[in-house]
Amino acid sequence: MAPSPEGTAGIPHGASAVPSGLAESSTRGDPSTEVLGYFHGVPKERYTDTAGRQARTAAGRTARTALAILNAPRWIELKANSVAHVLAAVIPRPNAPVELRELPEPALEPDSGLLAVELSEVCGTDVYLHQGRLVDTPYPFIPGHVTVGRLEKIRGRLIDIDGRAFREGERVTFLDVHRTCHACYYCLVAKATTRCPHRKVYGITYGLADGLTGGWARKLYIKPGTRCIALGDANAETFMAGGCGLPTALHAVERGQVSLGDTVLILGSGPVGLSALILAAMAGALRVLCIGAPDDRLATARAMGASDVLNFQSAAAADRIAWVRERTGGRGADVTIEATGAPSAVVEAMRFTRDNGRVVVVGQYTDHGETAFNPHVDLNKKHLDVRGCWGSDFSHFERGARIITDPVRGAPWSTLKLTRYGLGQANDALAAVADGKVIKALIDPAR
Repeated sequence: MAPSPEGTAGIPHGASAVPSGLAESSTRGDPSTEVLGYFHGVPKERYTDTAGRQARTAAGRTARTALAILNAPRWIELKANSVAHVLAAVIPRPNAPVELRELPEPALEPDSGLLAVELSEVCGTDVYLHQGRLVDTPYPFIPGHVTVGRLEKIRGRLIDIDGRAFREGERVTFLDVHRTCHACYYCLVAKATTRCPHRKVYGITYGLADGLTGGWARKLYIKPGTRCIALGDANAETFMAGGCGLPTALHAVERGQVSLGDTVLILGSGPVGLSALILAAMAGALRVLCIGAPDDRLATARAMGASDVLNFQSAAAADRIAWVRERTGGRGADVTIEATGAPSAVVEAMRFTRDNGRVVVVGQYTDHGETAFNPHVDLNKKHLDVRGCWGSDFSHFERGARIITDPVRGAPWSTLKLTRYGLGQANDALAAVADGKVIKALIDPAR
């Protein structure tokens, strides 16, 4: 390849520059040569040209700079002595098909690890990410924010909340929220770590430049400071039956201050709504009602303990209100948890709830538009308490993991039907979740 007459920034005249994402080779197709492109986060690897000359990148330099040092005015065959590659499913841009890509296995930092992924969830949030409905998403990226696997490698120490060091081979999960600073206003004063502006989230706010940071891959990089939880003898499916929905629902039930003897109404029969149903009963609710769709999900809601269910598609708005009133002594629910994602459901939640009751809005994770209500009739006159609920923190994640892996308390989630998809079926999985054809979809990299 002829050098640019102007040269490339930082590369002397006569040197060969590697285009981003590509590698130069004088022996294309040679099966003995592993051809690599530049990828941030794979430092200190050795590269060899066809003349046998070697260059090792200094700490902090990129592979592109290493090629400049070689100063070779011809195709260069790149060989990495020890860089393995990992298959991952990548969303390249909004509304584009998911792609399979081979990405370099990272060099581990101190106190980090490499997870061999067993299962990763396909969440409703992943559908929104694919549709481009979350701001500041760093496309391209690897989705998958709730994941289970075995620790394949550990460098240094990974410790749990009790100070116990994890061992290679252990089955773990981890909190997807990473780098919460515990030093800002929201962390220290407001006590709302889910609003920390410095937080990063695996499978959501990390892009490809950050490496293997999503669960839709055969391996995942456990960054230093990531909070892992050992799952003991529990199998991967046991935990993933709760997945992302369980800690989110736990937060919602907590925000609703569900009390002994309450009647709780759940709007929505997806993973969050179904988990909220179980947890509300566990928190002391005497009756838990559920309005949702389709019928097979409502059948699951009954199997999980719902006192009564209603398909909202077969009942008009006035009939839905009458249905709730008939089951609550004419007053309305003590606590209503909205877990639908539909803005209109927020207004209905207010109308379904008794005077001086509580409404928790957990389903509006992305911007679905505006809705209208009468602040006098629907809110103020009713002396209603309406609370937002955004995501979850480690306390919800850790307690949720203990609940679902308990043989007795976790039993209700065993009724959920889990549908597995391989990495190459990620597009099918997203479509199935978006269309409501499955209750819980999982990516199984081994398929």
